[in-house]
Amino acid sequence: MRLPINAKSILAAAGAFLAPAAALAADKVTFATNWLAEAEHGGFYQAVVDGTYAKYGLDVKIVPGGPQANNGLLLATGKIDFYMGANMIQAFTAVEQGVPTLVVASMFQKGPEILMSHPGAGLDKFADLPKATAFIAKENLSSVYQWLKLAYGFKDEKVKPYTFNAAPFIADKNSIQQGYATSEPFEVERQAGFRPNVFLLADYGYDSYSTTIEARRDMVEKNPDIVRRFVDASAIGWYHYIYGDNKAANEAIKKDNPDIGDDQIAYSIAKMKEYGIVDSGDSLTLGIGAMTDARMKSFFDKMAKAGVIKADLDYKKSYDLSFVDKKTGLDLRPKN
Repeated sequence: MRLPINAKSILAAAGAFLAPAAALAADKVTFATNWLAEAEHGGFYQAVVDGTYAKYGLDVKIVPGGPQANNGLLLATGKIDFYMGANMIQAFTAVEQGVPTLVVASMFQKGPEILMSHPGAGLDKFADLPKATAFIAKENLSSVYQWLKLAYGFKDEKVKPYTFNAAPFIADKNSIQQGYATSEPFEVERQAGFRPNVFLLADYGYDSYSTTIEARRDMVEKNPDIVRRFVDASAIGWYHYIYGDNKAANEAIKKDNPDIGDDQIAYSIAKMKEYGIVDSGDSLTLGIGAMTDARMKSFFDKMAKAGVIKADLDYKKSYDLSFVDKKTGLDLRPKN
């Protein structure tokens, strides 16, 4: 049956309207990291380049951080939608200061913080480390080192400032240095030609969540569906990055950070797998991004006891479990 000309015009107009509407349906989201692009951000880049965010109806722009950036402030002031937090101390401090942000997922089950020592210098066991000169940065001195003092007997008088230059540590065999499992040992081996002993603090009780996704409280309350889709798609991105073809994501990382090399990226990925930084513990049953009340309480209690956080802080205001522990992406983990 032939349609009247006006009916055909209406249908054509409707089709013209619906096609662009579908194309424009994706919610625009800005996600800012806390440092220059690197493999430790790989899952987010993966979700952009392989279309995972798009499948979840999101058009995600990643804004890298850096030494001159304050992307956390951009979240608090509503300039961005999501922020990559480093650890839960920052989230606890936000509650203390009345900053209206929440941690809604944790992409790392283990923080990558380490101490490293020279092999064969009497510092081959964690119990040996308190006797060594310790190169510690100011930020860590007021946080993780306070816990190390309480839990393992480290001393303030042993501390020397770490200025993100490994040379003093390399020169002193009786020293230890802070770092990240994914970067500093690689640099020491490259510069000095030896492989340092590496002690992942997460394996010795420092159980903060890390590489978190933070959102503003009003975003969580008013747009929970966007938060849910971003968390789910990010988790899937991390599965694909850790276990799948990550070449395109690595190219995107290098585009945003031309100074990073393929060897550094490969090292970081290998260490994230070796130590179970992304996928271990609760994520094995609950999915990447998992968080629990018990784990939050454990870390808060340690930080409060060490004097890092006030003991009466309502720390439960720092996070929301509504968007995690749904087993999202569990089928993407290799079976062998």
